[in-house]
Amino acid sequence: MRVGELVRHALADLLMRGEVHDPVIEGHLITIPEVRMTADLRLATIYVMPLAGRDADEVIAAFERNKKFIRGEIAHSINLKFAPDIRFLPDERFAEAERIDKLLRSPAVKRDLTKEESGDE
Repeated sequence: MRVGELVRHALADLLMRGEVHDPVIEGHLITIPEVRMTADLRLATIYVMPLAGRDADEVIAAFERNKKFIRGEIAHSINLKFAPDIRFLPDERFAEAERIDKLLRSPAVKRDLTKEESGDE
């Protein structure tokens, strides 16, 4: 199993057990869709997504406030020579997918697609 997945599972378990005692984190349903590790395994970038993207900045700030505790717990649950430093970023993939979907449904794109299908160019 990749190290990023181990970190993701360790953090998801922490959240599931309610071990991060912060009112913002406790007040949101949070998904950890991905963790990216640097090649030297010293930095883990943890992508965070609160339900429906609600209060993403507040949730990221809450994770930052609890970074030391979270890093220690992750280090305790996965067996690495060094505990990776961690940083939290909002997961923008859903917003990007929605933006692309809106773009594809725009009248200009529909018009161009209709031209291509009918062979008019």
